[in-house]
This record gives sequence, structure tokens and C-alpha cells, in this order.
Amino acid sequence: MSTMAIETLAKHLADRIGADRLVTDAGSTWAYGMDNSRVHHAPGLVVFPENHDEVVEVIRAAAEARIPVTTRGRGTGTAGGSVPVEGGVVLVTDRMTRVIDFRPEDRLIVVETGLINADLQRIVGEKGFFWPPDPTSNALCTIGGNLGANAAGPHAVKYGTTRENVLGLRAVDGQGRSIKAGTQTTKGVVGHDLTRLLIGSEGTLGVITEATLRLTPLPETRRLLRAFYPDMHAASRAVSRLMGQPATPAAIEFIDGNALDLLRRNSAVAIPDDAGAMLMIEVDGDESGIDGLVERIEAAANDPGKGIDIAVARTEEEQARLWAARKALSPTLRQVAPKKINEDVVVPVSRIPRLITTLDEIAHRHAIAIVNFGHAGNGNIHVNLLVNPDDAREMAAAEKALAEVFDAVLALDGTLSGEHGIGYVKREFISREITPETMALMQGIKRVFDPLGILNPHKKLPDPEPPGSDD
Repeated sequence: MSTMAIETLAKHLADRIGADRLVTDAGSTWAYGMDNSRVHHAPGLVVFPENHDEVVEVIRAAAEARIPVTTRGRGTGTAGGSVPVEGGVVLVTDRMTRVIDFRPEDRLIVVETGLINADLQRIVGEKGFFWPPDPTSNALCTIGGNLGANAAGPHAVKYGTTRENVLGLRAVDGQGRSIKAGTQTTKGVVGHDLTRLLIGSEGTLGVITEATLRLTPLPETRRLLRAFYPDMHAASRAVSRLMGQPATPAAIEFIDGNALDLLRRNSAVAIPDDAGAMLMIEVDGDESGIDGLVERIEAAANDPGKGIDIAVARTEEEQARLWAARKALSPTLRQVAPKKINEDVVVPVSRIPRLITTLDEIAHRHAIAIVNFGHAGNGNIHVNLLVNPDDAREMAAAEKALAEVFDAVLALDGTLSGEHGIGYVKREFISREITPETMALMQGIKRVFDPLGILNPHKKLPDPEPPGSDD
């Protein structure tokens, strides 16, 4: 779009919501053209609305001018979802942080979507509740970002993803129309379920401005188990046993043998020489029954005669010591490969070992180091290709390896993204998972919500073929 069109839009919005809510100089807008992916496109205009009505004003004006709008929280995503690949407007929600309603007696809170996840947890925690989605970036990421990507985190195995913990939404579609979806009750079947359609849509169907979140009481106590296994096959069998009995763990995290080797070489964490995999198993519940729960979980995690090393932490200090290996992994990866490729895929729990074996074969074939860790309880694996983007050979090999990773995941009845979203960087791969008929239906839904195609273009789905392209 032309510079003149951006300038005209900026003047209009300055009159309607205030010039102090706009940024137009290139030196400042440049910073809003990136996230944690390698993609960067600077917008022409950055807008900071402070409430739902101001978002309506921005979208209506942008729609009239046919200027694309990309919604952004804090830009913590890894898939390019908040990068304005066509320039245009970046709509930043980080001034929309109000708590609109908080009713502990109904186990709900209504918030604007610029609120930081950690701030939400602090607010509801004071009344004895928590909101289950807990991504690693929770100190920085916004509720809107969690909604856009259907974020999860380690506790999704017991408490569900974002989608299972939202009752209703308020949003703005691509023409500036207000959408009210969902209810403030845990039951409700009136109309179609637009709430769960908007969650995970990455800003391509609407800008979510407010959310009614379903809260969960904080558990009285927690315990942590750390278990080392000889290989991923033994660890995966333990995960299957853990998930096949009534005492559901709050979280099951795993680290594969390659990641453990990396820690041995680059950190001070003590790891047994014969360990080929590690599980971190969190258990929570009532104080009166926690010891019995831990016994059942420990029995399921153990595999007599297989050289399993299990430690149980009961105090916060003991738990902090056991978490040392898991928490040392991310900084170690940043030290070894600061610009690594990080993908998150999901396979059925029973097929994790087959995927890990295949990933090792792919790594060997392309001479690329691949380490894996993630949320074992639901098969969500973070696949890390330790490459240097400045090395053309490595990046060419990584491109081939990544395609093989995705093929392997789909061959195991998995899916290409569990919680990071599709964004811009992964969208061309999804036609491997979604049939043409289903894709056409999804693109039709996009046109209903956003007939002008201004909301976060070139994200989530491949661009539709132009009319007559098959002729």
C-alpha cells in the first residue's frame, strides 16, 4: 500500500483515538516488525488502542482503506504470527490490561487481552485460583497471545489447553463488527461455538479484545518426581503407564538422550552416565491424599529391573534442585545455538520413541544436531535443530531435515503444531496435514469473518489459489 494511504489512515485515527496512540516514524515502527522467528517486516503504522471500541475504530478505518492489520501482544511467538508481512498496521494490545469483572464465586474472570499471563496468575492467585495455561513465556506473553495460538504449557496434560479454559470472548471482525461469543456459564449450546473457532485462529478471523476465563482452584500441595531412564523407549512406556491409571499427573516433562548429552558437556548439572532419557513428573492435590497419590505415580513411573533412578521432592527447595536439569536446558541451547530452529509437534504418546528414533536418523543423515524435549503427557515434542543461520550449507540441510520431520510426524498420526501456532513460517506445510476439501472450507470461513482479507494476511493457512489458476 502507498505511503499516502498510511498517512491518511494515521491522520484519521489521530482524530478519533489520539495522536499519542500512534507511532509512524520508521525508527520506532521497525521494532514492531518481528517476533521470536527469523521473519521481519516493518509496519507503516503502529496503533495502541486502549479498549474494545477503539479496536473497532481502527479496524473499520483500516477496512475502508484496504490496509492490512496485524495484532500483536508482546511478540513472544516463534512462528511469525505477529509479523506484518504486508506492512500496514500493527495493532498492539499491551495497553488493554483491565480486569473487567472477577467473580471467584463463579470461578471466572473477565479481562482485556493485553494482560500479561503472569499478572493474571497473581491476581487470581490472591483468591486461591489459577488459570491453567502456563507457557514458558508466561512472564511476558499476553492473554491475547495465548488465545491466538491456543497456548498450553506443561499442565495441559491435566488441566487442558487455552481452548478448554475459556468461557467466552469479545472480538472485532475484519469489517469492524463486534462479536460476542460464548457465555459466562460452563454449559451453553445456543448458536455455533465461535469461541473455540476464534481461539487458535492467530488473529486471522478477528481481534480478540476481552475474554471470560474459566478458573481452577489452586491445589493444596505439589510433589515432584524426577526419573532417569536408559532410553526413550523405557521413558515412553512409563508415560503410557502414567496416563493409563486414574491418578493423572499435573505435568509430565521429558528430555531425550541428545539433550542430556548436551547438558553433560555444557552445564554443571549431574546426570548419570547411563541415562538416556529423563521425565519430570509433577503431582498435585489435597494434602491429606498426596502421599498415596505419589506412591501410585511412582509405581507407574518405575520399571523394576530396568535401571530406573527415581527421586521424589516434597519441599520447595527439593523441587527446585530436581528442576535444575530441565531449567538448565534452555540456556544451554541458547549458548550452543543461539539461533536454533524450534518446532513443536505432537504424536500419540505411544509413538514418541518411534519419532525420536526417526529424528536421530534425520539428524545423522543431514549432519545436523537435533535435541528434543517437551510435554510427554500429551506427546507434544519441541524439536530443536541446532543450526547456524549464517551457514548456507547448514540452512539448506535444515530445510530438507525439517520437511522430513514433518513427514515423520504425520506418518505417526501426529500434527504439525501443538501450541506454537502456524503463523507465517509453517503455513506452507499444513497442506500435508489438511485435505484440499477441508482447506477450502477453512478458507471460506476466513472470507466470512474477513471478506477484505485485511486481518493478519498470509498467516495460519496457505493463500487460496486465484480464480482460474487451474485453467
